[in-house]
Order: sequence, then structure tokens, then C-alpha cells
Amino acid sequence: MGLFSALNSSVSGMAAQSNTLTAISQNIANSNTTGYKDVEAQFADVVSSASPTSFNGAGVTTNFAYLNSEQGGFSSTNTNTDLAVSGNGFFAVQDAAGNKFLTRDGSFTPDSSGNLVNSAGYTLLGYSLAAGAAGAVANGSAGLVPVNVGSAALTATPTTSGTFSANLPASSTPVVAPANLPSSNTAPVTYTDKTSVVTYNELGTPVTLDIYMTNTGTDGAGNPTWEMSVYNQADAASGGGFPYTNGGVPDTPLATQTLTFDPTTGALTTPSSVAIPIPNSGTGTQTLNLNIAGMTQLDAAYTPTTATVNGNAPSGVTGVSISADGTMSAVYANGATVPIFDIPLGNVPSPDSLVPISGNVWQANALSGDVVYGTPGQGGLGSLKSSTLELSTTDLATQLTNMIQAQSGYEANSKVFQTSSSLLSELVNMLK
Repeated sequence: MGLFSALNSSVSGMAAQSNTLTAISQNIANSNTTGYKDVEAQFADVVSSASPTSFNGAGVTTNFAYLNSEQGGFSSTNTNTDLAVSGNGFFAVQDAAGNKFLTRDGSFTPDSSGNLVNSAGYTLLGYSLAAGAAGAVANGSAGLVPVNVGSAALTATPTTSGTFSANLPASSTPVVAPANLPSSNTAPVTYTDKTSVVTYNELGTPVTLDIYMTNTGTDGAGNPTWEMSVYNQADAASGGGFPYTNGGVPDTPLATQTLTFDPTTGALTTPSSVAIPIPNSGTGTQTLNLNIAGMTQLDAAYTPTTATVNGNAPSGVTGVSISADGTMSAVYANGATVPIFDIPLGNVPSPDSLVPISGNVWQANALSGDVVYGTPGQGGLGSLKSSTLELSTTDLATQLTNMIQAQSGYEANSKVFQTSSSLLSELVNMLK
């Protein structure tokens, strides 16, 4: 190995240690950057020629390795749109021009348009569930749109189902005259007990239903029977109750049903449910399917045990919640939650081969392989953690130790360069 080779090798060694310091400085500078992954300088020797009797080295070459597969620690926050990935995968984001990238920086907050944007200005992408779809992961990048927390508007849910159960007193006095039953809607009316339930039409308007329960004795087989009659409370007489009229015309009950009970157990035998039309705006039909299977007739006082229905009045969005599988739901003031977006994760066969771009994002390339999107928690992908941020993988103690080693390596190479330079000068002087 000649003096010129020694000079070249020492120069390449100093350059390699300079590259190491570049990587270390980048890591230290981003020690507090959300989702940052360490970059590492890796060395490989270069040999011009070698044999058992001679060796001519050309020094060292440097490659940079991006340790994108490393898992960072977690930090809890008070913002539920702050997201972290526990495991494999990256968030899909785009820049202002619509170019798509991958990132682990989940510091997302709504911008002026309601889109979730992270601290580097990249917009989170997901699949819209506005039409009630079950997600669109199969569509890959084609179905991705900006995730917008303002897309859930004021909404009302019509009442379509409910449950009503009560004990009807077996010792109550039967009403046998048809003209006196609530279904006749003629005052005076005799009934055993009454319950009112608030429902909602398709516009979210409250519609209160008056449910009358009347003991009607027994049927031909000796089974206890009751009449259930339902009216719209808005049509009640001025003092409340009968007769129910609409525009001066007497109402017919919204629903009338005969209930039959087992004379031995007091359990309801028929029917298990009642269909009740709910008055709406006139633009469509709306039916409440009321489950009454839990009704009983026992020798005890009238005791409603369950009277619940679905539906709600118009309600505004108070926030969002994000589950571990990436489902983002709008949370309404009335407590209802409605899924509005699926947030997928993207991954590539070789994450460490992704190309870094300014803003703590990465771009797929031929070495990394194509991006495949999937549901968090499935297919080897990690899960999402809401109100959490992933910390930088940089360990300052390790980086400072590496810096000292790089400094020592640089100084050693410079000594080799100085020694080789001195020997070369001696050789030149000998030839003079």
C-alpha cells in the first residue's frame, strides 16, 4: 500500500466520520420531533486490489440507513386527534399539491377548513363514511380523502325501535263495554293505566305517545286480556286526555293491540311487538317497532320497568373519538356517536428503504416497494392510540457517545494523513 493510497484512505476516513457527525447532528436536532426516526451512517471498506503479497486499499465508503422500523416511546396529550401508531405502519398524508406521503407524526389538529393537519402541514387522509359505507380500504389510495372533523353536520335521528315493558295489575277491574275503552276515543273513557313516551320524527321533532293499558277481562279460553291503545299527545283535548282530535276531526288510535297473558305464569303470550306509526312531516312513513315481550300480568301494582326508544332531536357535534381500529366518530351533544371516517395505515415491504422528505415524511420508491393500505390492528399493522404522540427514537446519551467516537476516528484519520504527508515530503526531499 503506497503513501498515496494512505492519503486517499485517510481522506475517505475523515469524510466518513464527517458523514457520521452529520447523521448524529440530524438526530440530536430532532430529538424532540414527533415520530422522528434515527438516521445512521454505515461504513463499508473499499479495496482497489489485494493479493497475498500486496494490498492497495482505497479507504471507506458511507451509506445512510433510515431506521424507520424503530418504535418510539409514547407521550399522552389532552387532544384526542393526536394519534400514534403502536406497531407497524404509517399515517397516509398529503401536501398542499395533493402528493401522498407516509409519516409517523400524528400531531393532527383541525385547520380553518376542519381538515386534520399535523405540525409539518401535512393533511391526514382517510376513507369517508358519510354515505354509511363500511370503509373503502380495498380501494387503496384511490379512495383516500382529507379527514375533516367538520364534515358531521347537525343531525336528527328518527325513532324506529324501542322497548316497553311493565307489570299490569291482575287484580284491576276489567272494562268490558267497548264504548268505554280508550280505542273508542269518546269521553268519558275508562282505562287502567297510562304511560307517555317521547319519540322523534324524521326532522327531529318530538312526538309524545300516550300509551293506554286497559284490563278487558278474559278471552273465550280463559286467558287474561288487555287492550293497548296509542295516541299522539299533541291531539289530546285541552285539559289533556280524551277525545283526541286533529283539525276538529276525532282521531283513530295510532295503534290498538290486544295483549294475551298466560293465566298461570302471568307472562305475555301474544304479541311480542307492536308497530306504531309516528306522525311526521308528511314526506314519508315512519314506524316505531315497539318490543313488548317483557310485559307481565301479576298481582302487583302497575310498574313500568322499561320505556326506551331510539332517535334524537337535532344535535350539534361536540367533538370526535378515534378507536384503535381507526374509526373516527362524531360525538354529538346528546351523547350519540356516528362513524364518519376510517383512518387506515399504510406500509411497504421495506420501511427502512423509504426516502425521507422534509417535514418528517417518507416517500415510497422501487427499493421500499409499493404502499399497501389496511385497517389498523389487522394484517400485521399496528393499532392507533388516540390522545397520544410517538416520541423521537433519538437517545441523546447514545448520540453523544457516538459523537465522541466519530471525533476520535476523525482525529486518527487526520494523524494518518499528516504522517503520510510528512513521509511523502521526506521522499520528495530525498530526490532533490
